[in-house]
Parts: sequence; structure tokens; C-alpha cells
Amino acid sequence: MLRPRRSGLAPDAAALLAALPNPVVAIDRARRMRFVNPAAEQFLGAGAAALQGSALDDFVHPHSPVFGLVDAVWKSGGSIAEYDVLVEGPRFPPRTVTVEGAPAGDIPDLLVLSFHERSMADKVDRQLTHRNAARSVTAMAAMLAHEVKNPLSGIRGAAQLLEQDADAAGRELTRLICDETDRIVALLDRMEAFSDHRPVAREAVNIHEVLERVRRLALSGFARHVRIAEEYDPSLPPVHGNRDLLVQVFLNLVKNAAEAVPATGGEIVLTTAYRHGLRVAVQGGESRLHLPLMVSVADNGAGIPDDLAPHLFDPFVTTKRNGSGLGLALVAKVIGDHGGVIEFDSQPRKTVFRVFLPVVPQDGYR
Repeated sequence: MLRPRRSGLAPDAAALLAALPNPVVAIDRARRMRFVNPAAEQFLGAGAAALQGSALDDFVHPHSPVFGLVDAVWKSGGSIAEYDVLVEGPRFPPRTVTVEGAPAGDIPDLLVLSFHERSMADKVDRQLTHRNAARSVTAMAAMLAHEVKNPLSGIRGAAQLLEQDADAAGRELTRLICDETDRIVALLDRMEAFSDHRPVAREAVNIHEVLERVRRLALSGFARHVRIAEEYDPSLPPVHGNRDLLVQVFLNLVKNAAEAVPATGGEIVLTTAYRHGLRVAVQGGESRLHLPLMVSVADNGAGIPDDLAPHLFDPFVTTKRNGSGLGLALVAKVIGDHGGVIEFDSQPRKTVFRVFLPVVPQDGYR
């Protein structure tokens, strides 16, 4: 810890730094850490006892742009900020952050670094965009279900009648008509989910039972070739949600991850955790919804192309050759109907989808 007077910082200043939600690290000219706040401990993946006195190079990749910024601050004597810096280390995944460095005022040979990840407000804004994108096809889905499915039924019936008098080549063509008609109807059935305005029936749900069901389904089918690891917090309270819909959501996310990982060495990591501090304003009122329960689905695939990332939750946007582009749009709708938030980060060999959900109100979790 920074000590009063000897280090030049008053005790209340150290307490203020400890209360900051952003990671703050003070280093000397040898790049040894002399102070870390609790947010920095979580960011770097180690406790203060291991960090203080250790070289920052041992916890952040030595070729990181952070050290170029450090050298520039020492040289200029003023504060410098760099945006969209990729920071990674042996104990934490790659993160894109804003890094600010500045001399520590009157304390000689000490430099303060602060790291700012994407703000939660940005994540919520992006989630609201995803939610609106999912809802933008509601009217179209209802129209298609009525105006297209009925004629398709007639086309299929006519093809079946023609099949009775057709030769082998003709029967092959009528079967093709029936199969394609069935495929279009199945697509329309999926789109009808967007036109369902009924409130979600919710109850207390054990999220780990949901994830275990998803894991078993995945390993028995589309994810046979993938290693699925679990990093769970067993003390989590129940989710206020719909079990079947949550199974659908995470099965979709795990399926996408399984299709993204390499054929050999593919890995998916399912993580649960309790995150304090995320609250979302409820539309039409002054109350705020607490979303402390986080579930993440991470994979070591190639990542999401930069041009698709801003539109990933839009309907009909897909990276799959034969995909419909409705899976993630439906995920966004279901999570939105739960009052939750979904967001993602993607780097080569590290894509993470995070879902934040409300818990059942109870003592200690309000």
C-alpha cells in the first residue's frame, strides 16, 4: 500500500484510489509496481501482495503498447492517453482499453497508469441497439406468417398431386418443391417468434442447471469435437427467468461457438459470476433494474469480422454460408424480454459473449 507522508500520499488519497472502479497502477522507473488498487488486482489477475514490488512486465506482455506510453510519459514529463490499446497478459484475456499515464505529482520517479475498459453505458447503449434491431422484424414476421405460409401450403399440395402422375424425373422435381417449401415454412416458423408480444413467464431458475443441460446437448451432438470447460461461481442466486428460453439462448451461443472453433484444439469456456454495479433504467419509470448475474460463452475461434461486428445482432446478418441470420437476433430478443443485456468482445482466438441477467430478489441480492 502507499504509505502516508513517506510516499507523499495522504491516507485519504490512497482510500480514494482504492474506491475507483478503474484499475490504477503506480510504477517506478524500473517498471516495478509500488501501488495497485483493488480494480487493478482484478484486472491483472493477482493480489496486491504478488503485484506490489513486481515488474509490470511480468503481468503485462512486454511488447505491449503500454510500455511505449510509459517511456513517452517519462520523456515528456506530462500526461499521455492512448485509445483502443490491446492489453494482454498471462493471467487475463486480451482487452481493448484506454490507457492514461501521468507523473505522480510531487512524488519523484513515480508514474501512475489508469486503464479504462469500455464503459457499461456503452455496453447498455449497444444492447438497446441490438434489442431494437431484433424487434424491427416483428411486423414483417407477422405479415410473412400470414401472407406467405398459406400460399406455400397450396404449392405443396399441388406438387403432391402432380407427383401421383409423374414419371421418375418428374417425381424428383415435385419432391424438390415439397422439400424447399418445408424449408421456407420452417424459416417462417422461426421468424414468428419475433411477433410474440406475450410477457415472458418467469420464475426462479438455477442457471447452472440450464448450462449443464446445454453442455450435455452440445457434447452429444454438434460439439462432439470441442472441449467445454466450466468456470462457475457455485454461490450464485437464482435467475429470474424462463428456463426453456434460457436453454434456447445459451444453446444458440454454444452452437455458434462450436462452429467457430478450429477442428482440432477447439475450446469453449462457460463462466458464471456475480457482478455488482450494473443497473439499467426501466423504460417509462424511474426505477433501475439490477443485472448482477453474468454468464459468458468464450471460444478460441478466428473471431468476428470487423465489418460484421456492429450489426451482429441484426436479423439476416450471418457469417455462415447456409445460415439464416436469425439466431443471434432471437437471442437478443429473448434476453431483452428478460430485461437483460448481452454484449460481446472479439479478438483473434478469443471471442466472448456476456449475458447479464436479473436475479430473484432476496436478502443480500437486492
